Amino acid sequence: MADGGEKKTNQRRIAPGSGRRRSPAFHKGRQMDPTAHEEIATLLGDRSRSPDLLIEHLHLVQDKYGRLSAAHLQALAAEMRLSMAEVYEVASFYAHFDIVLDGETAPPAVTVRVCDSLTCAFSGGDALLESLPGKLGADVRVVRAPCMGRCDTAPVAEVGHRHVDYADADSIAAALQSGNHHPEIPDHVRFDAYEKEGGYTLLRDCLAGSRSVDDVIKSMEDSRLRGLGGAGFPAGRKWHFVRQEAGPRLLAVNADEGEPGTFKDRYHLERDPHRFLEGMLIAAWAVDAQAIYIYLRDEYPAINEILREAIGDLEREGLNGDRAIHLRRGAGAYICGEESAMLESIEGKRGLPRHKPPYPSQVGLFGRPTLVHNVETLYWVRDILERGPAWFSGEGRNGRQGRRSFSVSGRVKEPGVKFAPAGITAQELIDEYCGGMADGHSFKAYLPGGASGGILPASMADIPLDFDTLEEHGGFIGSAAVVVLSDKDSIRDAALNLMRFFEDESCGQCTPCRVGTEKAVKLMSEQAWDRELLVELSATMVSASICGLGQAAPNPLLCLIKYFPEELS
Repeated sequence: MADGGEKKTNQRRIAPGSGRRRSPAFHKGRQMDPTAHEEIATLLGDRSRSPDLLIEHLHLVQDKYGRLSAAHLQALAAEMRLSMAEVYEVASFYAHFDIVLDGETAPPAVTVRVCDSLTCAFSGGDALLESLPGKLGADVRVVRAPCMGRCDTAPVAEVGHRHVDYADADSIAAALQSGNHHPEIPDHVRFDAYEKEGGYTLLRDCLAGSRSVDDVIKSMEDSRLRGLGGAGFPAGRKWHFVRQEAGPRLLAVNADEGEPGTFKDRYHLERDPHRFLEGMLIAAWAVDAQAIYIYLRDEYPAINEILREAIGDLEREGLNGDRAIHLRRGAGAYICGEESAMLESIEGKRGLPRHKPPYPSQVGLFGRPTLVHNVETLYWVRDILERGPAWFSGEGRNGRQGRRSFSVSGRVKEPGVKFAPAGITAQELIDEYCGGMADGHSFKAYLPGGASGGILPASMADIPLDFDTLEEHGGFIGSAAVVVLSDKDSIRDAALNLMRFFEDESCGQCTPCRVGTEKAVKLMSEQAWDRELLVELSATMVSASICGLGQAAPNPLLCLIKYFPEELS
């Protein structure tokens, strides 16, 4: 994904169109291709050339031509009045952009991506990756891909932009032959149906002044809702902090759930998008956000279409008020799930995490105070305000409070998104919500929080799943992605699979993460492990990495050493 080793430059973060320094469009020694320039100018039409739209325009070019040629990149740089270096460094940072330089062979017209994340790999994805190239032929490119957010239907592949669930060679070949490589739009609650069931009544009350900002924020604080993207910061308190900052303010929505094992946001957006959108607009109203930016992972093309239609409905009805809603498309970078890296990407740059402080609530998107939330957090807003904060805080088990959407995958009979009380244990989740273990499998271990949340043995499946309950054991709840492993699975192989993911997805900004993950993969690939060196390496990554990726990457490794030493002997 990343270009491995470049240092972040201290670019001044300013609003679109407000005078960012323009660099020469291209080197004097390189001649502009007039045909390419005309094609890019025509493609962009009357769209803004603001530098924060660079990634959006790169998508436009690739969607049109199937690749990014050197001539088109140069023409895009000229149109946007950016240097070729600025355009190339962004295009080369993101995994979903195919750059074809002069003299290189263009990729085949159709690409098949096969997920190699943990659940898919253990469900036959690795074997599928090995067999497909010989079966599909030279006219089809087969590549491995990180988690696609469909772990409940593993193994998963993507033909063009069309997902194939429970994939095998025959179903992938059939998808290719069909010629329909566009995303399949699932049935979902549309605007009229949502409004008939009382949707947007709460938002209209807020806009009309029937609800006060202070009362709404107090209800959010009383509900004890915490950010459900992983960090767990109290949502109502965050609204209060952002509201106190001098305007203009912004709202940024993190819909880039790339944590392997996580698919809850996809579940909500594919089924009930307007419930999320109403919560989003209420949050924007509460902090008086001037504009809203939704950052959606590129692995969710169907949701892109769903949200574009839904946002159009909101604008037609005037429910967005005078707040512009911008839907921005990611480009294949797990690091952009980190809030500050997401902000950098929305600004049209590489997704490199920022140093903190200042925090986004103070200096966020385009340098403005920014409220950052993930999809699920905003999904609960309407229910909390309609039913009252006590309804939400009154949920929970084992002394915990609230509800969560657990993404459950792996060796259970009924994987999927499970609405369950916060504080439920892994064993209770499996028994009560997942129909028990899959036939022929015995419960061996589980990941409580996706790839970075550690791996715990089944003997520790009685720990409440919530914030602050797992840290002492070497794990954390994160985005509540519970992956269940059985006696048929190797924990050693699982830890190596996860570390390879982190190696691929490191943004390359800081040495402990960039070099540490690569070195860890090499050491973990050896037959005999140097445990002392791996523990020392892990400690360096945890203490010295800039962001959560490098800090959490060693968790599965350390859990393996601590809880499953027999697999290393």
